[in-house]
Amino acid sequence: MTDKYIVYHIPVCPFSQRLEIMLELKGQRDAVEFRVVDITKPRDPDLLAKTRGTTALPVLETSDGQIVKESLVILRFLDEALSCPTLRRSDPLEYAIESMLVAKEGPFTMAGYLFVMNQNKDQRSEHEAKMLGLYRELNGFLLEHNPHGTFLFDDFGLAETVFTPMFQRFWFLDYFEDFALPDGPDFARVRIWQDACIEHPAAHQVTYDQIVKLYYDYALGAGNGALVEGRKLSSFVFEPDWRERPMPPKDKYAGTASDTELGLIA
Repeated sequence: MTDKYIVYHIPVCPFSQRLEIMLELKGQRDAVEFRVVDITKPRDPDLLAKTRGTTALPVLETSDGQIVKESLVILRFLDEALSCPTLRRSDPLEYAIESMLVAKEGPFTMAGYLFVMNQNKDQRSEHEAKMLGLYRELNGFLLEHNPHGTFLFDDFGLAETVFTPMFQRFWFLDYFEDFALPDGPDFARVRIWQDACIEHPAAHQVTYDQIVKLYYDYALGAGNGALVEGRKLSSFVFEPDWRERPMPPKDKYAGTASDTELGLIA
């Protein structure tokens, strides 16, 4: 009997999207049952009991009740546990190179989220410089290991699966911070990689408008379903559906729009 895995996740979570991309690449979407967790409400006590109080998501539950935490751990576990060739490189040296690139994702992600959540306009240039520095570092890594290619190696693999959801989340930097990679050799190679990752057929779980609308509260400094002062509803609420809402104001430093202006209340 084939094992059935359950993943408890937040809709539009980048760390969960990694798993969705991997399953698409393997053609194994039905191997995992995704169960939605509403982060605007208190955690289900039964889920907290399973995770021993951990609220971070996603978490994976095996068919015999074992719990696996941390998205990269879950990703690597499913990559090995499911049939078909693994996403990770089979050659030991290539796997080491791939792992070095994956290790750069943590600081990259942190910088992007700190940038969008920054509420001090005078510090904007500092966050922008940090973000550009990390992109420049990725550019150099790709030039070192595959200067004329599109992906890190010959195709979309483990490193791309890890970074692609973050490239898509950083659409909120484009919208709220007018952030864009400059032209020139410092960013040319990473731009090719980023664009190819975003456009890959296995990575179409989210859209630009969806990210901007749902992550509006992050741009106001309130993450993980926290309420913005003066509002009663989070931008992460399920209803009304994000497709029915208007785009939020671009000027994040001017204060929040109201729940009504955001289409959260009729």
